[in-house]
Amino acid sequence: MDSKQKGRKYMIITLKKDAPKQEVDKLIHSFEEKGLSVTMINGDNYNVFGLVGDTSKLDEKLIRANHFVQNVTRIAAPYKKANRLFHPEDSIIDVQGIKIGGHEKIVVIGGPCSVEGEEQVMEIAKEVKQAGGDMLRGGAYKPRTSPYAFQGLGSKGIAYLEHAKERYHLPIVSELMSSDKLEEFVEHVDVIQIGARNMQNFDLLKAVGKTNKPILLKRGLSNTIEEWIMAAEYIMSEGNENVIFCERGIRTFEPYTRNTLDLSVIPIIKEKTHLPIIIDPSHATGDWRLVESASLAAIAAGADGLIIEVHNDPENAWSDGAQSLKPQRFQEVIEKGRKIAHVIGREM
Repeated sequence: MDSKQKGRKYMIITLKKDAPKQEVDKLIHSFEEKGLSVTMINGDNYNVFGLVGDTSKLDEKLIRANHFVQNVTRIAAPYKKANRLFHPEDSIIDVQGIKIGGHEKIVVIGGPCSVEGEEQVMEIAKEVKQAGGDMLRGGAYKPRTSPYAFQGLGSKGIAYLEHAKERYHLPIVSELMSSDKLEEFVEHVDVIQIGARNMQNFDLLKAVGKTNKPILLKRGLSNTIEEWIMAAEYIMSEGNENVIFCERGIRTFEPYTRNTLDLSVIPIIKEKTHLPIIIDPSHATGDWRLVESASLAAIAAGADGLIIEVHNDPENAWSDGAQSLKPQRFQEVIEKGRKIAHVIGREM
């Protein structure tokens, strides 16, 4: 964190609901005169000021002395747009009529790691729909560790996904690698995924922040929760607040699984932010045998959705076959997941 960021402080001031507009305007003016940025949040039972800037110059006791001030809270978190203190209600992200977040239905996204051809995508989309999936995932541009590995079909892959969407009415989720393809994704993709390797590609984050598309933001390979939230803040600071977190496991010393799935992040993200979070058990575990258990645990922990790799012939998949579920297993995960969801008072 640079020195400029360290000098930046945040404060939440809660006003009584019956505070007269004249008094509210007077307070706003007094804060702005001190060089502070003021965000007003109106709730059913409260009004809240979010203050950003050097709040060390403010006298808390003097603010509390105001008859219309109910509470004053200093916060150390360096993020504002994503912070639940500034936005107490859960954000609900709308994807073609499918609601994600809050107490909405738990969303299931299924599909292949890589789009391999139109026939393959059509068949998997059909299976995902029949199993109860809500959206179709598929990689058209693939970030691979090896430069010699399959890199994706590019625009052809996006077109195949779009054909599947039209036939089976499944919104598309696909990963954007660079901003030069942004126009194509804005036009043809319903949820733009920012992959783990690009979580701190700040130019790309700012570029998608200038769109109004839902953004699925994956956690970086070894990033802290605060760094991840700050990546969301980059997107939101440009005007796009349609951000969905996606935990896909982090790199640890454990070699048994591809990554280590951090389920503790679900309640933490829900406490610290107002944004929804979904879990990717496929990349987290790297083994199809573990995907079901990880999925059910994620639902029990409060995840707002799952994104699972599904392939009709995983033994011959062009990428990530070892962690892909066959359609029948995918359906079984959904059926078992619905039972867990019912226990915690949600639908799936």
